[in-house]
Amino acid sequence: MRELTYVARRTVEWREAPDPTPESARDAIVAPVAATSCDVDSAILAGHGPIPPPFALGHECVARVTDVGDAVTHVAPGDLVVVPWAISCGECARCRAGLTAHCASVPHMAMFGAPIGGAWGGLFADLVRVPWADAMLVPLPSGLDPVAMAAASDNWSLSWRLVAPHLKARPGARVLVIARGSIGLYVCDIARALGASDVLYVDPDPAHRAIAETYGARTAEAIEPVHHGFDLAIESTGRVDELATALRSLVPEGICESAGNHFRPGELPLLEMYLTGVNLRIARDNVRTHLPDALDLARSGQVDPRRVVSDVFDWEQLPEALPERHLKPVFVREPAGA
Repeated sequence: MRELTYVARRTVEWREAPDPTPESARDAIVAPVAATSCDVDSAILAGHGPIPPPFALGHECVARVTDVGDAVTHVAPGDLVVVPWAISCGECARCRAGLTAHCASVPHMAMFGAPIGGAWGGLFADLVRVPWADAMLVPLPSGLDPVAMAAASDNWSLSWRLVAPHLKARPGARVLVIARGSIGLYVCDIARALGASDVLYVDPDPAHRAIAETYGARTAEAIEPVHHGFDLAIESTGRVDELATALRSLVPEGICESAGNHFRPGELPLLEMYLTGVNLRIARDNVRTHLPDALDLARSGQVDPRRVVSDVFDWEQLPEALPERHLKPVFVREPAGA
Protein backbone atom coordinates (compact mmCIF):
# COMPACT_ATOMS: atom_id res chain seq x y z
CA MET A 1 0.00 0.00 0.00
CA ARG A 2 0.96 3.68 -0.12
CA GLU A 3 1.11 6.28 2.62
CA LEU A 4 1.56 9.99 2.03
CA THR A 5 4.83 11.14 3.57
CA TYR A 6 5.91 14.66 4.49
CA VAL A 7 9.50 14.94 3.24
CA ALA A 8 10.31 18.68 3.16
CA ARG A 9 8.71 22.10 3.31
CA ARG A 10 5.64 22.01 1.05
CA THR A 11 6.67 18.60 -0.28
CA VAL A 12 4.90 15.28 0.22
CA GLU A 13 5.13 12.03 -1.71
CA TRP A 14 3.65 8.56 -1.82
CA ARG A 15 5.86 5.94 -0.20
CA GLU A 16 5.29 2.22 -0.21
CA ALA A 17 4.59 0.49 3.10
CA PRO A 18 3.48 -3.04 4.00
CA ASP A 19 -0.26 -3.64 3.96
CA PRO A 20 -1.44 -3.49 7.58
CA THR A 21 -3.13 -6.52 9.11
CA PRO A 22 -4.81 -6.92 12.50
CA GLU A 23 -2.12 -7.41 15.13
CA SER A 24 -4.64 -8.41 17.76
CA ALA A 25 -8.23 -9.60 17.87
CA ARG A 26 -9.29 -6.06 18.81
CA ASP A 27 -7.81 -4.31 15.74
CA ALA A 28 -9.56 -3.12 12.61
CA ILE A 29 -8.23 -2.20 9.17
CA VAL A 30 -9.85 0.79 7.52
CA ALA A 31 -9.56 2.47 4.12
CA PRO A 32 -9.96 6.27 4.24
CA VAL A 33 -12.61 7.48 1.79
CA ALA A 34 -12.69 11.21 2.66
CA ALA A 35 -9.61 12.68 4.35
CA THR A 36 -8.66 16.27 5.05
CA SER A 37 -5.82 18.29 6.46
CA CYS A 38 -6.02 19.59 10.02
CA ASP A 39 -5.27 23.27 10.56
CA VAL A 40 -1.97 22.30 12.19
CA ASP A 41 -1.02 20.31 9.07
CA SER A 42 -0.87 23.63 7.24
CA ALA A 43 1.78 24.82 9.68
CA ILE A 44 3.70 21.56 9.31
CA LEU A 45 3.63 21.77 5.52
CA ALA A 46 4.86 25.37 5.74
CA GLY A 47 7.87 24.13 7.68
CA HIS A 48 6.81 25.42 11.12
CA GLY A 49 6.26 22.07 12.82
CA PRO A 50 8.43 20.84 15.70
CA ILE A 51 9.19 17.42 14.19
CA PRO A 52 11.67 16.98 11.34
CA PRO A 53 10.57 14.96 8.28
CA PRO A 54 10.06 12.40 6.96
CA PHE A 55 6.87 11.06 8.52
CA ALA A 56 3.44 9.85 7.42
CA LEU A 57 0.89 12.67 7.47
CA GLY A 58 -2.84 12.94 8.07
CA HIS A 59 -5.13 12.53 11.09
CA GLU A 60 -8.65 13.48 9.93
CA CYS A 61 -10.81 11.12 7.91
CA VAL A 62 -13.97 9.14 7.41
CA ALA A 63 -13.02 5.60 6.47
CA ARG A 64 -14.61 2.32 5.45
CA VAL A 65 -13.87 -0.72 7.58
CA THR A 66 -12.25 -3.46 5.49
CA ASP A 67 -11.28 -6.06 8.12
CA VAL A 68 -11.73 -6.63 11.84
CA GLY A 69 -10.22 -8.87 14.48
CA ASP A 70 -12.27 -11.65 16.03
CA ALA A 71 -12.99 -9.64 19.20
CA VAL A 72 -14.37 -6.55 17.43
CA THR A 73 -18.15 -6.29 17.83
CA HIS A 74 -19.13 -2.63 17.35
CA VAL A 75 -18.10 -2.21 13.71
CA ALA A 76 -18.00 -4.55 10.74
CA PRO A 77 -16.49 -4.59 7.25
CA GLY A 78 -18.32 -2.10 5.06
CA ASP A 79 -19.17 0.36 7.83
CA LEU A 80 -18.32 4.03 7.41
CA VAL A 81 -16.57 5.30 10.53
CA VAL A 82 -14.85 8.38 11.93
CA VAL A 83 -11.26 7.67 12.99
CA PRO A 84 -10.26 9.82 16.00
CA TRP A 85 -6.80 11.31 15.76
CA ALA A 86 -5.50 10.14 19.17
CA ILE A 87 -4.80 6.49 19.98
CA SER A 88 -6.82 5.33 22.99
CA CYS A 89 -7.73 2.01 24.58
CA GLY A 90 -11.04 3.05 26.15
CA GLU A 91 -10.29 1.06 29.30
CA CYS A 92 -7.50 2.70 31.32
CA ALA A 93 -8.32 5.13 34.12
CA ARG A 94 -7.62 8.15 31.91
CA CYS A 95 -9.83 6.91 29.09
CA ARG A 96 -12.64 6.12 31.54
CA ALA A 97 -12.31 9.68 32.86
CA GLY A 98 -12.72 11.02 29.31
CA LEU A 99 -9.03 11.84 28.81
CA THR A 100 -8.71 9.79 25.64
CA ALA A 101 -5.89 11.99 24.30
CA HIS A 102 -3.83 10.92 27.30
CA CYS A 103 -4.40 7.16 27.22
CA ALA A 104 -2.14 5.33 29.69
CA SER A 105 -1.95 2.20 27.52
CA VAL A 106 0.24 3.89 24.91
CA PRO A 107 3.17 6.34 25.02
CA HIS A 108 2.17 9.94 25.70
CA MET A 109 0.97 11.79 22.57
CA ALA A 110 0.30 8.61 20.57
CA MET A 111 -1.51 9.74 17.44
CA PHE A 112 -2.01 9.32 13.73
CA GLY A 113 -0.18 11.74 11.45
CA ALA A 114 3.00 12.42 13.41
CA PRO A 115 5.64 10.15 14.96
CA ILE A 116 4.86 11.21 18.52
CA GLY A 117 4.23 8.46 21.03
CA GLY A 118 5.12 5.77 18.53
CA ALA A 119 4.76 5.16 14.80
CA TRP A 120 1.04 4.77 14.09
CA GLY A 121 1.12 5.98 10.48
CA GLY A 122 -1.06 8.63 8.90
CA LEU A 123 -4.62 8.76 7.63
CA PHE A 124 -3.53 9.87 4.15
CA ALA A 125 -2.88 6.20 3.43
CA ASP A 126 -4.55 3.50 1.38
CA LEU A 127 -5.06 1.37 4.51
CA VAL A 128 -4.70 2.03 8.25
CA ARG A 129 -4.58 -0.26 11.27
CA VAL A 130 -6.74 0.99 14.15
CA PRO A 131 -6.05 -0.59 17.54
CA TRP A 132 -8.86 -1.04 20.09
CA ALA A 133 -11.35 -0.62 17.27
CA ASP A 134 -14.45 -0.92 19.45
CA ALA A 135 -13.21 1.89 21.68
CA MET A 136 -11.85 4.16 18.95
CA LEU A 137 -14.04 3.95 15.87
CA VAL A 138 -17.35 5.83 15.77
CA PRO A 139 -19.87 4.90 13.05
CA LEU A 140 -20.79 7.83 10.81
CA PRO A 141 -24.52 8.46 11.34
CA SER A 142 -26.70 7.67 8.37
CA GLY A 143 -27.35 10.66 6.16
CA LEU A 144 -24.15 12.54 6.99
CA ASP A 145 -21.86 13.34 4.07
CA PRO A 146 -18.34 11.89 4.49
CA VAL A 147 -16.90 14.93 2.72
CA ALA A 148 -18.60 17.38 5.08
CA MET A 149 -17.61 15.31 8.11
CA ALA A 150 -14.02 14.43 7.16
CA ALA A 151 -12.81 16.77 9.92
CA ALA A 152 -14.84 15.03 12.64
CA SER A 153 -11.65 13.18 13.63
CA ASP A 154 -10.32 16.42 15.09
CA ASN A 155 -11.18 19.97 13.95
CA TRP A 156 -14.98 19.65 13.76
CA SER A 157 -15.34 17.83 17.07
CA LEU A 158 -12.76 20.08 18.71
CA SER A 159 -14.81 23.09 17.59
CA TRP A 160 -17.90 21.58 19.22
CA ARG A 161 -16.01 21.17 22.49
CA LEU A 162 -14.63 24.71 22.37
CA VAL A 163 -18.11 26.24 22.58
CA ALA A 164 -20.94 23.77 23.25
CA PRO A 165 -20.31 23.07 26.97
CA HIS A 166 -19.77 26.78 27.67
CA LEU A 167 -22.95 27.87 25.89
CA LYS A 168 -24.89 25.27 27.86
CA ALA A 169 -23.55 26.81 31.09
CA ARG A 170 -23.85 30.40 29.82
CA PRO A 171 -26.88 30.61 27.50
CA GLY A 172 -26.72 33.54 25.11
CA ALA A 173 -23.02 34.16 25.71
CA ARG A 174 -21.12 36.68 23.58
CA VAL A 175 -18.38 34.86 21.65
CA LEU A 176 -15.14 36.22 20.18
CA VAL A 177 -13.36 34.06 17.60
CA ILE A 178 -9.81 35.02 16.58
CA ALA A 179 -8.81 32.48 13.98
CA ARG A 180 -7.04 31.24 10.91
CA GLY A 181 -8.29 28.15 9.15
CA SER A 182 -11.27 25.87 9.61
CA ILE A 183 -11.62 25.69 13.39
CA GLY A 184 -12.77 29.27 13.82
CA LEU A 185 -15.36 28.91 11.07
CA TYR A 186 -16.75 25.70 12.53
CA VAL A 187 -16.94 27.54 15.87
CA CYS A 188 -19.01 30.34 14.31
CA ASP A 189 -21.49 27.83 12.90
CA ILE A 190 -21.80 25.87 16.14
CA ALA A 191 -21.96 28.94 18.39
CA ARG A 192 -24.81 30.49 16.43
CA ALA A 193 -26.67 27.17 16.26
CA LEU A 194 -26.41 26.77 20.04
CA GLY A 195 -27.71 30.21 20.89
CA ALA A 196 -24.78 32.63 21.18
CA SER A 197 -26.19 36.16 21.29
CA ASP A 198 -23.24 37.63 19.39
CA VAL A 199 -20.31 36.15 17.48
CA LEU A 200 -17.41 38.31 16.29
CA TYR A 201 -15.04 36.54 13.91
CA VAL A 202 -11.57 38.09 13.42
CA ASP A 203 -9.40 36.93 10.52
CA PRO A 204 -7.32 38.85 7.94
CA ASP A 205 -8.53 36.60 5.11
CA PRO A 206 -11.61 38.11 3.39
CA ALA A 207 -12.73 34.75 1.99
CA HIS A 208 -12.79 33.29 5.49
CA ARG A 209 -14.72 36.28 6.79
CA ALA A 210 -17.28 35.83 4.03
CA ILE A 211 -17.93 32.26 5.16
CA ALA A 212 -18.26 33.40 8.78
CA GLU A 213 -20.86 35.96 7.74
CA THR A 214 -22.99 33.21 6.18
CA TYR A 215 -23.07 31.68 9.67
CA GLY A 216 -24.42 34.91 11.12
CA ALA A 217 -21.17 36.22 12.61
CA ARG A 218 -19.96 39.80 12.59
CA THR A 219 -16.45 40.00 11.15
CA ALA A 220 -13.32 42.10 11.36
CA GLU A 221 -9.89 41.95 9.77
CA ALA A 222 -8.22 42.76 13.10
CA ILE A 223 -9.19 44.22 16.47
CA GLU A 224 -7.72 45.86 19.52
CA PRO A 225 -8.65 44.24 22.84
CA VAL A 226 -12.32 44.86 23.70
CA HIS A 227 -12.34 45.49 27.45
CA HIS A 228 -14.99 43.31 29.15
CA GLY A 229 -16.46 42.58 25.73
CA PHE A 230 -17.02 38.82 25.58
CA ASP A 231 -18.04 35.94 27.80
CA LEU A 232 -16.13 33.38 25.74
CA ALA A 233 -13.10 33.81 23.48
CA ILE A 234 -11.72 31.21 21.07
CA GLU A 235 -8.20 31.61 19.68
CA SER A 236 -6.96 29.30 16.92
CA THR A 237 -4.19 31.24 15.24
CA GLY A 238 -1.08 29.80 16.88
CA ARG A 239 0.04 33.38 17.60
CA VAL A 240 0.61 34.33 21.22
CA ASP A 241 -0.13 38.01 20.53
CA GLU A 242 -3.57 37.03 19.20
CA LEU A 243 -4.13 34.85 22.26
CA ALA A 244 -3.29 37.88 24.41
CA THR A 245 -5.92 39.95 22.56
CA ALA A 246 -8.51 37.26 23.23
CA LEU A 247 -7.62 37.19 26.93
CA ARG A 248 -7.80 40.97 27.24
CA SER A 249 -11.29 40.97 25.71
CA LEU A 250 -13.00 38.84 28.35
CA VAL A 251 -15.50 39.82 31.01
CA PRO A 252 -14.53 39.08 34.62
CA GLU A 253 -14.35 35.30 35.07
CA GLY A 254 -14.64 34.89 31.29
CA ILE A 255 -13.38 31.81 29.49
CA CYS A 256 -10.69 31.57 26.82
CA GLU A 257 -10.18 28.39 24.82
CA SER A 258 -6.96 28.24 22.81
CA ALA A 259 -6.88 25.75 19.96
CA GLY A 260 -3.75 27.17 18.39
CA ASN A 261 -0.50 25.22 18.30
CA HIS A 262 1.98 27.82 19.54
CA PHE A 263 5.27 26.74 18.03
CA ARG A 264 6.83 30.13 18.80
CA PRO A 265 7.24 31.69 22.27
CA GLY A 266 5.48 34.85 23.40
CA GLU A 267 4.19 36.75 26.42
CA LEU A 268 0.74 36.65 28.02
CA PRO A 269 -0.81 39.53 30.02
CA LEU A 270 -0.62 37.62 33.29
CA LEU A 271 -1.35 40.58 35.58
CA GLU A 272 -4.45 41.55 33.58
CA MET A 273 -5.56 37.92 33.59
CA TYR A 274 -5.14 37.83 37.36
CA LEU A 275 -7.15 41.02 37.87
CA THR A 276 -9.95 39.88 35.58
CA GLY A 277 -9.96 36.31 36.85
CA VAL A 278 -10.02 34.73 33.40
CA ASN A 279 -10.09 30.99 32.76
CA LEU A 280 -7.63 29.83 30.09
CA ARG A 281 -7.50 26.33 28.67
CA ILE A 282 -4.78 25.24 26.26
CA ALA A 283 -4.98 21.53 25.58
CA ARG A 284 -4.88 18.78 23.02
CA ASP A 285 -8.43 17.58 22.58
CA ASN A 286 -10.07 14.40 23.88
CA VAL A 287 -12.06 14.05 20.67
CA ARG A 288 -13.22 10.46 21.16
CA THR A 289 -15.05 11.42 24.35
CA HIS A 290 -17.35 14.01 22.80
CA LEU A 291 -17.37 12.81 19.19
CA PRO A 292 -20.84 11.22 19.50
CA ASP A 293 -22.34 14.49 20.82
CA ALA A 294 -20.67 16.48 18.05
CA LEU A 295 -22.02 14.08 15.43
CA ASP A 296 -25.48 14.36 16.97
CA LEU A 297 -25.39 18.12 16.37
CA ALA A 298 -24.26 17.57 12.78
CA ARG A 299 -27.09 15.09 12.26
CA SER A 300 -29.65 17.56 13.66
CA GLY A 301 -29.33 19.79 10.61
CA GLN A 302 -28.73 22.91 12.72
CA VAL A 303 -25.20 23.31 11.34
CA ASP A 304 -23.59 23.14 7.91
CA PRO A 305 -19.90 22.14 8.08
CA ARG A 306 -19.86 21.54 4.32
CA ARG A 307 -19.50 25.30 3.75
CA VAL A 308 -15.99 25.19 5.22
CA VAL A 309 -14.80 22.59 2.68
CA SER A 310 -12.86 24.71 0.21
CA ASP A 311 -11.96 22.08 -2.38
CA VAL A 312 -12.68 18.43 -3.17
CA PHE A 313 -9.85 16.55 -4.84
CA ASP A 314 -9.38 13.02 -6.08
CA TRP A 315 -7.27 10.80 -3.83
CA GLU A 316 -4.53 10.59 -6.45
CA GLN A 317 -4.07 14.37 -6.34
CA LEU A 318 -2.80 14.31 -2.74
CA PRO A 319 0.93 14.78 -3.51
CA GLU A 320 0.32 17.77 -5.75
CA ALA A 321 -2.66 19.46 -4.10
CA LEU A 322 -2.04 19.01 -0.36
CA PRO A 323 1.02 21.33 -0.16
CA GLU A 324 -0.94 24.13 -1.85
CA ARG A 325 -2.69 26.66 0.35
CA HIS A 326 -6.33 25.66 0.80
CA LEU A 327 -8.70 26.40 3.67
CA LYS A 328 -10.07 22.86 4.07
CA PRO A 329 -9.37 20.50 1.16
CA VAL A 330 -10.95 17.05 1.23
CA PHE A 331 -9.47 14.16 -0.72
CA VAL A 332 -11.91 11.43 -1.74
CA ARG A 333 -11.79 8.05 -3.36
CA GLU A 334 -14.31 5.31 -4.03
CA PRO A 335 -16.42 4.20 -2.32
CA ALA A 336 -16.81 7.57 -0.56
CA GLY A 337 -20.40 7.90 -1.69
CA ALA A 338 -21.39 4.25 -1.44
